Amino acid sequence: MRSFVRTAGVAAALSVALAACGGGSGGSGGASAPAAAPSKSAAVQDALSKPAELTFWSWVTGIEKTVARFQAKYPNIKINLVNAGQSADQYTKLQTAIKAGSGAPDVAQIEYFALPQFALSKQVVNLADYGAGALKDKFAASAWAQVAVNGGVYGIPQDTGPMAMFYRKDIFDKLKIEPPKTWAEFVEAAKKIKADNPDNFITTIDPGDAGGVDSMIWQAGGTPFKTSGESSVSVTLGSDPGVKQWVSTWNTLLGEKLVDPQPGWTDDWWKGMGSGKYATWLTGAWAPNGIVNSIPKTKGKWAVAPMPQFDAAKPMNAENGGSSVAVIPQSKNIPAAVAFAEWLNSDPEAVKSLNTEAGLFPATKVLLDDPAFRDAPLEFFGGQKINQVLGDASTAVRPGWQYLPFQVYANSIFKDTVGQAIDGGGDLAAALKSWQDRITAFGTEQGFTVSGG
Repeated sequence: MRSFVRTAGVAAALSVALAACGGGSGGSGGASAPAAAPSKSAAVQDALSKPAELTFWSWVTGIEKTVARFQAKYPNIKINLVNAGQSADQYTKLQTAIKAGSGAPDVAQIEYFALPQFALSKQVVNLADYGAGALKDKFAASAWAQVAVNGGVYGIPQDTGPMAMFYRKDIFDKLKIEPPKTWAEFVEAAKKIKADNPDNFITTIDPGDAGGVDSMIWQAGGTPFKTSGESSVSVTLGSDPGVKQWVSTWNTLLGEKLVDPQPGWTDDWWKGMGSGKYATWLTGAWAPNGIVNSIPKTKGKWAVAPMPQFDAAKPMNAENGGSSVAVIPQSKNIPAAVAFAEWLNSDPEAVKSLNTEAGLFPATKVLLDDPAFRDAPLEFFGGQKINQVLGDASTAVRPGWQYLPFQVYANSIFKDTVGQAIDGGGDLAAALKSWQDRITAFGTEQGFTVSGG
């Protein structure tokens, strides 16, 4: 399912004031967590056999089936599953409850892009203190890197979104187009599609989706956001080489009207995906669930290929979406909350349930490396073993990406800066500079030292 959503309209209340922080954020570093205190680690195991009641906030459709499996296995622990809103809506409610000192859940779903913000402000528990560091090798490296912040562990990876190119095989076959291996080939394929039908496009780009652009910059080799120490942030949207590569390609695609600036997930967007107006969807590995359920009449017309590369000799990939499950300090039973979060996202039974019953693409090696998972042909995709492509896409994710410690705010103003250029055919480089200026001003107001380029 779709796990990465737009955050336009998020209030500045979601900001992180440095004065409220006890330390800095190292972004998504993959350093091993410190050794756990034995008493806390033991308490987590003991908690599974003791009565407890926990509230879990999640918007994932179908996750109630996985939760039911936990309760069947550990009947002493009652889980109250609450949908408090999706992504930014939930984060607003969560921070309000944390600041009020009451009303927060014990456990909450938090997307990777937002986790550093909550970790930096100590609004989620450092799970390394409860032995979570021992789980590191159970997860894909790219997933673990998203929850490992400044030497701590602030969430358990739940799902990932390694990028891939979902494409209409019927359209490609008709026009004799091979799945493009490079972005140069992607542009040429886009021209063929446009020449065949001026009303069609090779893909869309959402003017409000900062996460989608972040992911493509990541896939281009960019690292425009970095945090070091307690208060130093750099934003290099104007000088980062990966950003420049992305800008060069997408200025061409937008300038020649080869891609359609179109908000995603609307009825019109799905209609275009279903009719063949859009020939590809460049997105995370969670997409199949949406395609199958939203445009079922396209069965047999889709296939999956790796993302196009800027340098085919040095392939790189990125994540697009994915969430962690974090524990909130307000919980009256943190050991039980940790035990639940760990089971939910690392137990083989739970991981399989999240994939088959909730449509989440796995973060754990137990499923990513399972031949039964990788080699299963999917009838909807013409019998293609798409999990081989998606599993390899996960392995290819480039390390080193970081999100800002106020990424939720940065994403909320994307539509008013870069989104304007996407929608109106303006220069992406100038728009990114405008985004950077506003990010810098906000970070400085919050007490960070922000450098740029």
